[in-house]
Amino acid sequence: MHPAPVDSSPRPRHPRPARATAVLAALSALLLIAVAVRWNPLMTLDVELARTAHRWAVDDPGLTRVNRVLTDWVWDPWTMRALCAVVVIWLVRRHNAWRLAMWVAATCAVSTLIQQGLKAAVGRDRPVWTDPVDSAHYAAFPSGHAMTATVVCGLILWLLHRYGAGRVLWRTACALAAVSVVGVGLTRLWLGVHWPSDVLGGWLLGALTVTVSVTAYERLTASS
Repeated sequence: MHPAPVDSSPRPRHPRPARATAVLAALSALLLIAVAVRWNPLMTLDVELARTAHRWAVDDPGLTRVNRVLTDWVWDPWTMRALCAVVVIWLVRRHNAWRLAMWVAATCAVSTLIQQGLKAAVGRDRPVWTDPVDSAHYAAFPSGHAMTATVVCGLILWLLHRYGAGRVLWRTACALAAVSVVGVGLTRLWLGVHWPSDVLGGWLLGALTVTVSVTAYERLTASS
């Protein structure tokens, strides 16, 4: 009786991250195209949701002030970048992980360039209201707040997993990351400075940036 043939063909080493990256890339591309061509069903939904959120913001000035504090100080992109800088310093001083620290810093920098490049390329106008509760500059798509928070929180979770964070720390970090990413997107909608698809685009592109960065780093270190 002959032994069963052994399948010597190469197998993908990281199928799950690869699938996640492919799905995020496809969704990001579809949304980008829909926004760029001003696909009518999406534009209509954006307007309806934005009008509803703005009406709530005008009717509840107290909650609107809370949203402004959260979006301008707690979850502001510069606050997120400062948090990333702290993480980079921690990697260098605590673990002497220079290459990993530079990789994290570069990922944050590249995500900012992608964000600003897409804003300039798409050139989408922000919502305009006769009774605005807040204001913002530059083009609308994608939301810089949503994308930056997603990138920074995603990288921090990756690092905690990589360094074997305990169960309590891991669950706490996941909860804080989820609240921050979702929360900052909702503040941008509540304050009427973004369309819903801007925020969704920020989340998708931020998650895509993280998966590409993490997968590339893991494969680079595995082959070296």
